[in-house]
Amino acid sequence: MELSSELIEQFRDIVGVNNAVTNQDDIAPHLVENRGLYHGNSPLLLKPGSTVEVSAIVKLANEHKISVVPQGGNTGLVGGQVPDGDIIISLSRMNKIREVDVLGSVMVVEAGTILANAQAAAEEHDLLFPLSLGSEGTCQIGGNLSSNAGGTGVLAYGNSRELCMGLEVVLPNGEIWNGLRRLKKDNTGYDLRDLFIGAEGTLGIITAAVLKLVPQPIGREVMYVGLDSPSAALELFNIARRLCGPSLTGFELMPRFGVEITIKHIDGCRDPLSDPHPWYVLVEISSGQSEKAARDLAEAFFMEGYEKGFAKDGAMAESEGQKQAFWNMRESMSEAQKPEGGSIKHDVSVPIAKVPDFLETASDAVSKYMSGIRICAFGHMGDGNIHYNISQPVNADKQDFLSHWVPMNKIVHDIVLQMNGSISAEHGIGQLKRDELAAIRDPIEIELMQGIKHTFDPNGIMNPNKVLQR
Repeated sequence: MELSSELIEQFRDIVGVNNAVTNQDDIAPHLVENRGLYHGNSPLLLKPGSTVEVSAIVKLANEHKISVVPQGGNTGLVGGQVPDGDIIISLSRMNKIREVDVLGSVMVVEAGTILANAQAAAEEHDLLFPLSLGSEGTCQIGGNLSSNAGGTGVLAYGNSRELCMGLEVVLPNGEIWNGLRRLKKDNTGYDLRDLFIGAEGTLGIITAAVLKLVPQPIGREVMYVGLDSPSAALELFNIARRLCGPSLTGFELMPRFGVEITIKHIDGCRDPLSDPHPWYVLVEISSGQSEKAARDLAEAFFMEGYEKGFAKDGAMAESEGQKQAFWNMRESMSEAQKPEGGSIKHDVSVPIAKVPDFLETASDAVSKYMSGIRICAFGHMGDGNIHYNISQPVNADKQDFLSHWVPMNKIVHDIVLQMNGSISAEHGIGQLKRDELAAIRDPIEIELMQGIKHTFDPNGIMNPNKVLQR
C-alpha cells in the first residue's frame, strides 16, 4: 500500500509526530511473528494514546478504504497480527488500569495493558486475575481477548472469553461502542461482546475491557508426578477432579522428551524426580481456606493415585521458589524446542477422554510418515488442549523438515477432526489456518461468519485476510 504524504500527515496529526512511524527500521520489529513463519510489510506504524485517537485513525482509514491491523504485544502464533501492506495500529501506549473495583471483583483496563501488569494490579488488592500464559510478560490484554487466549488456568477459571464482562471497541467506521458493563446477568439482546472476543481484530479494535477477578488462594500446592502413560494421566485427572473439585487449578501433561530438552536448554531447570518416567503431570491445587487444606487435598490425591498404580513417583514443591521452578519447566517447553531445530506445531483439542487415544494414533501416523521425528506433545490435559509439536530428526535439514508442515498438519488435524476436536484450541486462526478453516467448517458456518464480517466491516479494512478469506 502506498500512502500519499498528505494522508500520512493527517494520520500524524491524530497521534502526534512521535507516534507516527515511517522509518522501516523502526517498523521492522512489528513485521515478523514470534516463530518467524510470517514476514509482513507496512508503510506506517501508528501508536495512539487514547480510544478517541483510535477512533479518528479508523474513521480516516475507512473513508479512504485503507486497511489496518491492530497489534498488541506481537506474541501471536498464527500470523494474525502480521500486516500485509496495512497500517499497523499499536495499542502499546494505551496501557492504563482505569479502575480496580474490589467489592465488585472486577477491573477495567486498556487494551495495551501487559497481562503481567494486570495480574500485579489485581494482586495489590489481594485479588487474582487468573489468565496465565507463557508470554504474560509481553502479551497484552487486547490481544488476549482478540485471540480468546486460554493458558494454564482454563481448567478452573475459563479462557479469556469467560474472564471478560464487557468491552470498549472502535468499530470499522470509527464509531465507539461502549460496552464496559460489569453485570453477571444481562439478557438484553445479542451478546456483542462475544463477537469481538476471538475475532482477531477483524470486526473492530478492542480498546478497553472489564475483567473478572477472584480471591487470591490462601493455600496452593504444586506437585510433579511421574507416570507411565497418558491413560494413567487421565485416570489421575479423574481422581483429582473428584477429590478437589474447583480447587484443582492446574493439570498439565508433559512427555519425557520435553522434560529432557527443557533441562538441557533452559537455565535453572532440573528434574524434580530421581528416576526418569515416560510421562509427567504437573498438578496445582488451590484452597481459599488454608495452606493445610490445600496440602491435605494434594496428599490425598497423590496417595490414591499411587495406591492404584497410576502415579509412580512424585514431588511436592516445598517453597514458592520450587513452585515457580515446577511451573517454569512446563512453561519453558516451547522455548526449549527451538535449539533442537525445526518444529512443526499443532494447537489442538479433543474431548478429554480421547486425549490418550489421540496421542497414540497421531504418534503412529506421523512416525509412519517420517522416521526419526521426535514428538513433544504437552499441554492442558484438564481441558483437552494439547500442543502437539514435532521436532525434526537429529541432524536433519531444518528447512527441508519444515517443508513438510502442510502434510504433517493434515495428518494430525484429520485425526483431531475424526475425534470431534478442534484444529485451533487457543492460538486462533490468523493466516496459518485460514484456508483450512474454510475447508473443514460447514459452508453455512462460513457463510454466517462472512455475513457478520461484511455487516461490521463492509469496506474490508479491518485486519484483512485473517480468519476469513476476502
